[in-house]
Amino acid sequence: MAEEQAPGQAQLQIKADEKELLGQYANLVLIHHTAEEFTLNFIYLFPNVPQGKLVSSMIVSPAHAKRLMHALGENISRYEAQFGPIPETAVPTPAPSVGFIQ
Repeated sequence: MAEEQAPGQAQLQIKADEKELLGQYANLVLIHHTAEEFTLNFIYLFPNVPQGKLVSSMIVSPAHAKRLMHALGENISRYEAQFGPIPETAVPTPAPSVGFIQ
């Protein structure tokens, strides 16, 4: 059954390979910004090893970063309404000397 669309609203078609559809797991996000953009580096920190791997880097405009913040807040509220509060546990933060290697 087709969903009804508002008049003048086109359906957006998004192409994705299986790899993108599977997604990536990250347990750390480092966020940097300039006047023009926000960079979100999604990282997987290996357990019991002082090492991690960059799994994805997203660069967005400040306006998009703000919309993302609002959308994430709204979805967290919906999640907690359905499943209960998300506990905020203390997560060890990396030392200030975290840097990228190649």
